[in-house]
Amino acid sequence: MIEETRTLDGTIVAVGENVIDHPSYYNIGTIEAIDVIEDWNLDFSLGSAVKYICRAGHKDGNTKSQDLQKAAWYINREIERESKK
Repeated sequence: MIEETRTLDGTIVAVGENVIDHPSYYNIGTIEAIDVIEDWNLDFSLGSAVKYICRAGHKDGNTKSQDLQKAAWYINREIERESKK
């Protein structure tokens, strides 16, 4: 059995897990969201949208719907910024 603990925000993590650089919900597949964001040179809003989409439903305390709503908020913000150009 894996020993677990809670972080300050209430997220359950395995003891010994690197909760700062690489919590378990960062590594759902083989590529972390931050690597995609940096490789594609995404700005803050688009990077945040990608982050929430990639992690949707994987972080304790957040439902998939909540994460997708956050992603949509950042996408809508970027649309508004683009429409003002």
